[in-house]
Amino acid sequence: MLRIFTSRCCNFLLKSTSQKDITSCLSLNRLYRPSIPVYHLCTRNSVESDVIKDEGEKSKETEAIDLDKWKSVMTSQAAFPVQRLGDEEEPDPDGRSSLDATRELVSMWRQAGKLVPREMTEDEVQTLAGFTTKSSRKKYLKYLAIRENYKLARKEKQQQKKAEKEAFFNKKRELDGDEDDQHKPKNALILQFWDRSLDKLLNWRAANAMVFGQPLVFDMSYDSSMTPRELENTVSQLLKVEAFNRRAIDPFHLHFCNLQPDGPYMKELLKQYGAETWERLLITSTERQHVDLFPREQLVYLTADSPNVLRAFDNSKVYIIGSLVDRSLQSGLSLANAKRLKLATARLPLDEFLNWDIGTKNLTLDQMVRIMLAIKDTGKWKEALEFVPKRKYEGFYQHHTHTKNKFTFRNTIKMLLQKSIHSWFNVRIFAL
Repeated sequence: MLRIFTSRCCNFLLKSTSQKDITSCLSLNRLYRPSIPVYHLCTRNSVESDVIKDEGEKSKETEAIDLDKWKSVMTSQAAFPVQRLGDEEEPDPDGRSSLDATRELVSMWRQAGKLVPREMTEDEVQTLAGFTTKSSRKKYLKYLAIRENYKLARKEKQQQKKAEKEAFFNKKRELDGDEDDQHKPKNALILQFWDRSLDKLLNWRAANAMVFGQPLVFDMSYDSSMTPRELENTVSQLLKVEAFNRRAIDPFHLHFCNLQPDGPYMKELLKQYGAETWERLLITSTERQHVDLFPREQLVYLTADSPNVLRAFDNSKVYIIGSLVDRSLQSGLSLANAKRLKLATARLPLDEFLNWDIGTKNLTLDQMVRIMLAIKDTGKWKEALEFVPKRKYEGFYQHHTHTKNKFTFRNTIKMLLQKSIHSWFNVRIFAL
């Protein structure tokens, strides 16, 4: 039908047009090529005889631009620039060109309004360059941006507190009048205890624990089972472990075993501690295994998956804690490591004392060391398990000791006294 309609329209136009107009149109056709060829109006396939064109020339069709495809191409070109022969230099062997491309990608996303950090270190840029997918890069940049905003907010809050404190003391000096008397020593019955004196005391306890203290081992052989973010959280918990242990009355002698000099644990420790502070720590760090340092019969691996319950703390044992933050819940990882080394295992008596509510029974490293310090000092699990987060349990179980069936001298005397008092009251009531 479309063909018939088209042919009738063409015949009508030819009849209504004069011969002079036809000749003028033909002359114009020789000078200018028509913008819309005739075969575009037909539904059939074009034939070479129907197309009026030279053999060496072909018409170019306009193509619609796909914006999403263009954006992906431009992003990939910005992230991974194409190397042209002779136009650009070859990348350096240390990978500078890829790092520069990563920085350009971050700056482009920042200008586009995406959630990216304002500043990035060399390690963070290298970590970002190692990701292969776009979603992983977005997640990592979002994590860095949130952490940066948190640090800036905390720094601003500290500066505000510092300014308020300075304003308070300035106002106090103005009220007191004489500023010279503020720096003079004052008479007091108790001498001021300086911070450096406290540091000396804590360092002395830690040094004493390295000679006479009970060892507590942290196993550093789980770097391959964690993501970079989990490894960072693990090292930050180890910093808290060292701080809590240093402030304890009777601290442990901390051992960081399986700590490779060039491994991920060591790099993150040096990054968070600093080389100078790391050298001054009163702990033992070694790349040897714990089975090479202590007798195998003294080692006890603490893991939440163990079937054995740690009923009482043994001062002659060497307890091992796996330095692991497992967000993906790889159950049985530390238990499998202990079984492979043929070591005794134990778990904390959480089910025996706590009415567990929600969450896993995996505790953080700083919570573990505080529990171990408390059970070592007091010997009471109820006091030690106070460091378990309150959100995970509803309360403690009430343990009642039923001793009425036990035939002991103490219970016999108690029973006779109760009977005699009861009979005496009955006699007095009957007499009245």
